[in-house]
Amino acid sequence: MSRHASQWQSDFFAPDPNALLLAGVDEVGRGPLVGAVVTAAVILDPARPISGLNDSKKLSATQREHLAEQIRERALAWALGRAEPAEIDQINILQATMLAMQRAVAALPITPTSVLIDGNRCPPLPMPAQAVVKGDATVPAISAASILAKVARDAEMQALELQHPGYGFAKHKGYPTPAHLEALQRLGPLPEHRRSFAPVRALLSLSSKS
Repeated sequence: MSRHASQWQSDFFAPDPNALLLAGVDEVGRGPLVGAVVTAAVILDPARPISGLNDSKKLSATQREHLAEQIRERALAWALGRAEPAEIDQINILQATMLAMQRAVAALPITPTSVLIDGNRCPPLPMPAQAVVKGDATVPAISAASILAKVARDAEMQALELQHPGYGFAKHKGYPTPAHLEALQRLGPLPEHRRSFAPVRALLSLSSKS
């Protein structure tokens, strides 16, 4: 753990010396045009440290898979949460992300005493929570959560590629790359696409007028 992260935890827990169950929370999938936004919550076990935890975006796929296996085996508790495309379209991506984070924390088999969340916003939670900007690179529990969420969502994109070949989901993971936008124009939106996102919304608007 970095000195910065250690100071974060020291400050955060100073009022309550018994607050030992820290959960880290992170999300993956706010930017893609397709699929759910996936979140994870992790309570690490200090007695079973995991070496190499970092922001999932800074790790290779092989490193993430290896670390995810260790996290699932060694953490005191972990859980995934999600919000589906229809929910994203209904309440917007920010609120859907907050909802998915709430679901991940609620699904933990052990209730945390405090939660640290990557970013600058916290969803309403029944325990103390604090946002940590770039926490996925400085707080091990958040790093672990970012890895689990990334591995889970990437697997969903691999599965979607098998169901709908031609869109390239296995490569771009649903993000609005030129290849994805070209496939979207050529093949049209799928039920899994987020209708409220501009490129998808524009195509649907054109098709409704034709």
